[in-house]
Amino acid sequence: MRPEGIQNVLSFMRIAKIIFDLDGTLLDSARVTAAIVDRMLAERSAGTRADPALIRRMDAVGGEAMIAAALGSFSSDPSREIDEFRAIHKIIDVPADLPFPGVRKALCELSQAGVAMAICSNKPQFLCDRILGELGLAGHFAAIIGSAPDRARKPHPQTAHLALQGLGGTPEDTLYCGDSLVDLATARAAGLHAVLVAWGYGTEEALALEPRTPVLPSLSALQDAVLEHGSLALGSR
Repeated sequence: MRPEGIQNVLSFMRIAKIIFDLDGTLLDSARVTAAIVDRMLAERSAGTRADPALIRRMDAVGGEAMIAAALGSFSSDPSREIDEFRAIHKIIDVPADLPFPGVRKALCELSQAGVAMAICSNKPQFLCDRILGELGLAGHFAAIIGSAPDRARKPHPQTAHLALQGLGGTPEDTLYCGDSLVDLATARAAGLHAVLVAWGYGTEEALALEPRTPVLPSLSALQDAVLEHGSLALGSR
């Protein structure tokens, strides 16, 4: 992983708006995923628990592929099991410390400074709304765009375009911040500059294939770049 990659100046942009991925970027959501999978395994008398490393790898993938991998040999019908997973997700407690360190402070200060922000996630819309609402973070975002039956999932650019529209932004003034190859592909498809977060679930995998991608060592680095300088050194899209 190369946190110093953010310093490789290939081009500059004036950042007025930011689109964030959610899981693995702003929230350590694998903790909640693991708790739900543990409950599902216990109900199946599995005698085992969720694999944290596997959950981290699969959390950004989501859906049936994630639940099939998480349950392993105890998965028999992923289409039914993902519905069960989401039903539990509706009622399971959302830990107050689910945001990664520094996220609350950075979002608050960016919001107070007038930087418009949006969420672009493959997590179902109702879960995005519920979790951000319970964490008291929803008010920072001009648009919260999750997955829905009538929307294509990332890396299709539809949800990124919806987030961009919600911000009233353009590819020239809007940055996409994520943690995975899916995020990089989404940003590219939408014509957006992208950065990765150093702590992300899929950052190392993404850098292995896209090594010139800028990496944020902390969210405060993004906050400082926007609030103090209004620009950020970026690699090519």
